[in-house]
Amino acid sequence: MSILVSVLKELEHERTRLLSQLERLNKAVSALSVKGVSRSGRTISAAGRARIAAAQRARWAKVKGRKVVPITANNKRKLSGAALARIRAAQKARWAKWRKEKKSA
Repeated sequence: MSILVSVLKELEHERTRLLSQLERLNKAVSALSVKGVSRSGRTISAAGRARIAAAQRARWAKVKGRKVVPITANNKRKLSGAALARIRAAQKARWAKWRKEKKSA
């Protein structure tokens, strides 16, 4: 009977040790996932990735002594004068309406 009691105590001791070890592992995993291992859900556009890739290629070209390739040019869209005038007129009308409502209130 005493052998059975000692085996039981040994098993309980082993269970306590394993639970403690499991808790430490859980803490380690949670610490890693908080530090940036898990994705935040933010995405980057294809144009952003292309700019980053071009910048990295330029850095490597500079390090290797090759001709530095230009990073993408600014291909910003421009509004025509007529479009800009329409936007300005609409905005002026919005502000005039807002001022009129504010004055009457």
